[in-house]
Amino acid sequence: MAPLTKALAALCVLARGGGPTLLWRFVLTAGLVAAIGLLPWLSRTDPALTVLKARSADRDPTPETLRAIRDQLGLDDGPLVLLGRWLGGLPHGDAGTSWVSGAQVLPSVVQALGVSLLLMSGALVVAAVTATAVCARTLRLGTRGRLGTRGAGGTTTAVLAALPEFLVASVLASVIGVQLGWLPALGWYGPQWMVLPSLALGLPAGAVLGRLLDDLLPGAFGEPWALAAASRGIPPKSVARQAVRRCVPGLLPNLGLFVVGLTGGSVAVEQIFDIPGLGRLTLQAALAQDLPVLQTGTLALVLLAATAGVLARLAARLLIGPALRDGALSSLHRPTPPGPRALPLLYGALLVAVIGLGLPRDPLALDTLARLQAPSPAHPFGTDALGRDVFARVAHGALNTLGTALAVSAAALVAGLLLGLLPRLSGPLADTVSAVPPVLAGLLVTGVTGSGPWAPALAVGAVAWAPLAAHTSSLLRQERATTHLAATRALGAGRWHLLRHELLPAVLPPVTRHALLRLPGVALSLAALGFLGLGAQPPSPEWGLLLAENQPYAERAPWAVLFPAAVLALLGALAVTAAGGVRLPRRRGRTDSPAGPPPCDRVVPAPRRRPNPTDVLLAPVPTPTTEER
Repeated sequence: MAPLTKALAALCVLARGGGPTLLWRFVLTAGLVAAIGLLPWLSRTDPALTVLKARSADRDPTPETLRAIRDQLGLDDGPLVLLGRWLGGLPHGDAGTSWVSGAQVLPSVVQALGVSLLLMSGALVVAAVTATAVCARTLRLGTRGRLGTRGAGGTTTAVLAALPEFLVASVLASVIGVQLGWLPALGWYGPQWMVLPSLALGLPAGAVLGRLLDDLLPGAFGEPWALAAASRGIPPKSVARQAVRRCVPGLLPNLGLFVVGLTGGSVAVEQIFDIPGLGRLTLQAALAQDLPVLQTGTLALVLLAATAGVLARLAARLLIGPALRDGALSSLHRPTPPGPRALPLLYGALLVAVIGLGLPRDPLALDTLARLQAPSPAHPFGTDALGRDVFARVAHGALNTLGTALAVSAAALVAGLLLGLLPRLSGPLADTVSAVPPVLAGLLVTGVTGSGPWAPALAVGAVAWAPLAAHTSSLLRQERATTHLAATRALGAGRWHLLRHELLPAVLPPVTRHALLRLPGVALSLAALGFLGLGAQPPSPEWGLLLAENQPYAERAPWAVLFPAAVLALLGALAVTAAGGVRLPRRRGRTDSPAGPPPCDRVVPAPRRRPNPTDVLLAPVPTPTTEER
């Protein structure tokens, strides 16, 4: 009964003041559904012509045919009337019929949602295993009190996090599914068919989650309870388990966003493996402007996002316990400065070398006699299907892709920090935004602003801030419950003083590292839009379009795909390693003090922060000796 009582109590806490939050969530959902209903009119296209092409591409679009479609669908009544009809049928379990197939919408959406949820479950299992492998070394060293000996790592994690999901899916399908024949590569008929797509989705997601958890674990091992447990001989497994439990609440909001993203955002993977999931269904409906299917699918994703967000906040309160209410937490500061890291300089030099050496080459020069040639001194990365130099196209595409990704990441960081300071405003907004697949966001942005070079950047930026805002709100909630903040507030410190001198210094560094970790993901989102045909158009050398053009030739000319993917992974390695700081290793002969701690010292130093007047006032008063008296 105790867990049930705690759950009910946590739900009561979440329900307090929930009226404005529920109203704000309802307004956001209504606005999103209304925007989708206006999509054909925002994009300034004829929905009758789009529906006709989706039904039969060979049929001649005569005025009589288009008039018949308009009369059949009631398009002349306007978007508001159509939206009202669709909303009126929802309470009766009727979501209308598909404009393309004529079938009932609700059964098809429910079936596609079940497929996506099953795929999401498999991807979460793979992500959990991957995150455990990423954090295994930190857990082992932390339980032994030897985190100071941890060197600079994260390269493997960066490569996994930076690999495009559609590229991983293509490689797994072609190598393991087709060439080796170990697992089926196409379709959705049983458990065997979900292994490869789960790996394609779970590996990058697990690498990101594992990196975020690995960033918080040193702070947990530096807290007084961990030091006391190690000194009293508590088993290392118990200490590691409690350390993970201490850090998981800060990641649960992002885990909720991952759940929604894996359900509705796995469009490219579902396309490659021919999976009838909700992401693929919404993509087809968006391209065909099948509004009943698109609105119902988006509404299902919004409800899933709201449920995942509430469950994540409930689980966070249950894991932290009364310490969150009583203000008895410790700040998860990094207890020790990062070790010497020269890897970011190495990765940065390699990336600059690739770009600098490739810029003098012509990325548009065609040579039909040199199609799909292997790497050679004349073409270090080989050539593509039109005989163009892949090395030149990668270098020229880097300027556009990296510049756009950096701009979007910086804007997302600022927006995430500002909105994260207002959790009641940003929480429902982040849940709603995360429910919008990137493809649908690209279509909405393109419909409003028109097609242009900045349309993909606006679409990605519209959703890129959500995980950073969720991370900021989660860390801020725990930081407000720390003992040193309560003591500082008791001394008369105001809100602005606490925000500037206590909260922001504790929240800004991990969120900034999170933003750097997301930099390859932003580049991947831009690449995914290009892969699906919503980003840059030929003959642009943008990385997403580059991968999309060369993906059909992956078996015949793998270098045309592997080299762009390797440069993208290099960007991920640079971002992840730079997130931990850049410090050149010192010479062996130089030391900070002649009497440093011995190498075998197993005690993890406490977090180092600036002196606080509270520490002086709360320090015990020494008792005078007899001689002093």
